[in-house]
Amino acid sequence: MFTFTEGQFDIAVIGAGHAGCEAALVSARSGLKTAMLTLNLDSIAFLACNPSIGGTAKGQLVREIDALGGEMGVNADKTCVQMRMLNEGKGEAVRSPRCQCDKNAYHREMKRTLENTQNLRIIQGEAQEILTENGAVTGVLTTYGGILKAKAVIIATGVYLNAETVTGGVRRKSGPSGFAPATALTENLVKLGFGVRRFKTGTPARLDARTVDFSKCQVQAGEDGTPCFSFLNSEPAGNRQVCHLTYTNAQTHKIITDNLGRSPLYNGDITSAGPRYCPSIETKVVRFADKERHQIFLEPEGEDTNEIYVQGMSSSMPHDIQREMYRSVEGLENCDIMRYAYAIEYDCIDTLDIYPTLEFKKVKGLYTAGQINGTSGYEEAAAQGLMAGINAVRKIKGEPPFVLGRDEAYIGVLIDDLTTKGTEEPYRMMTSRAEYRINLRQDTADFRLTPKIADTPLFTDERRKAFERRKALYEKALTELNARADRQKAEKLLERLNIAGGASGASYADLIKRGCTARDIIKEFGALCDIPDDIARSAETTVRYEGYIKKNEQQIEKAKKLEKKPLPEDIDYDKIQGLRLEARERLKRVRPITLGQAGRIYGVNPADVTVLIVWLASNKQN
Repeated sequence: MFTFTEGQFDIAVIGAGHAGCEAALVSARSGLKTAMLTLNLDSIAFLACNPSIGGTAKGQLVREIDALGGEMGVNADKTCVQMRMLNEGKGEAVRSPRCQCDKNAYHREMKRTLENTQNLRIIQGEAQEILTENGAVTGVLTTYGGILKAKAVIIATGVYLNAETVTGGVRRKSGPSGFAPATALTENLVKLGFGVRRFKTGTPARLDARTVDFSKCQVQAGEDGTPCFSFLNSEPAGNRQVCHLTYTNAQTHKIITDNLGRSPLYNGDITSAGPRYCPSIETKVVRFADKERHQIFLEPEGEDTNEIYVQGMSSSMPHDIQREMYRSVEGLENCDIMRYAYAIEYDCIDTLDIYPTLEFKKVKGLYTAGQINGTSGYEEAAAQGLMAGINAVRKIKGEPPFVLGRDEAYIGVLIDDLTTKGTEEPYRMMTSRAEYRINLRQDTADFRLTPKIADTPLFTDERRKAFERRKALYEKALTELNARADRQKAEKLLERLNIAGGASGASYADLIKRGCTARDIIKEFGALCDIPDDIARSAETTVRYEGYIKKNEQQIEKAKKLEKKPLPEDIDYDKIQGLRLEARERLKRVRPITLGQAGRIYGVNPADVTVLIVWLASNKQN
């Protein structure tokens, strides 16, 4: 092959999905010369599945991305057509913002942002080989012979590696939504030493809105007053469109069960691991055979299209069965399918091959981020892209790595799970994965994380002003809540709310701990009247769960003692007496960098950690 030098860069990013966009922007905004290689400029930041950002636990990720200077939240706010706060009826720890986006606008806005970012060059092309020398990255070779010389490379190829779509008996070499797959890179990754496996995900049909009878469906409107994703936006998000809710029924389920022999998931055509927490409609009907119906959400794809996304009904059934299946649902009796559902299989890596910085253990300067790491979802991908970008920048600048702990962010939980425990199926972030989720609320992401970027170019003047404003208002709210409440008014409020007990000497904070809300305090006493609603609610939550938060902080401090004890990179676990065989094999596979990480590995129990502690002490390792 004839080769030529495409350019000399500090960082080259392969892929322009949600991980690639964040990685490229972090690099360029940090002042490094950056290249972003993408198969197709029309697929930049493409919402290949659900036209939404956020959701349970995912909303926390988006707010953390924003707090660290990322772009996803900013872009979602620009293109929002509906905003809701999920789990409002549950505790604050699991409440999560979710934005319905205009799909095409999201792509256009992100592409515009990338194109107008200094130090960033976007190139359409396919990566064929990661170039290395003496165990370190030197660049990327494209299928056209172009060489992108680089000091670090971030692979963010999404679901495109050797991608194949499957619908019924039809299997096609294709990426999402008909985009071309990436067929040249997997072989090179194997040669470099990556463990490669095959995962699967899927997407539902898109319907023509003109053929849906929305009068038979329940309206799902947005919620006025819901804060935007980005902490740069002080105004609540807007709501311009509505979604609808309908349900499958006995007829739908019969159509599916009668035709399981034609389903690639059940006739053996698809054998790769799929997402357990986002199953196809076939899987739901089979796995939950006792359920009479399943929720189906009808979501607009944007303001310039009639396409409706049928959330909850992804499938790989043949087209004729899909047509019959969708038309059995109330409101969809006469629907026309514009894009049929499909499953997609793709190559991804074993994340035990990478460090918590997302750098590959066997090649210096080579990072991976997004669905190539076995995750499922835009938000999980963007979070990894941001962290890979930050760490690649810091490595080039000779600065220490940036790794978030499980006690600091959902991003920390996500990456620790991937690099310590690994994943055997597409990984999805959930609030239940975070041990300290009351400390990791979506409303406090900036207070937790923005100070960590204070000495970087990501901490712009705009972000500094927004952060200082919010922090000052939040601290003012906490101060006001500690003031003593008027006794008579307080007793009347408690009586009206049927809360027992007197109010002598009670502060507003005391009243909140007994069941009052910030809105009650504002209405009854006039306190907090100049505090924005979202910040008042944050202060209310901090006060209400003060005991739980302090208990978590004590547990966090205890865990940090183990987290601060490093393990030597060249440790020979075979020579450590007392380690069980399973623990020894798992430790050799993961190569943990601290005692804390070692203790979170599957197959390593507290007794094994004790053995490591004794070994460290005897070898005078601190």
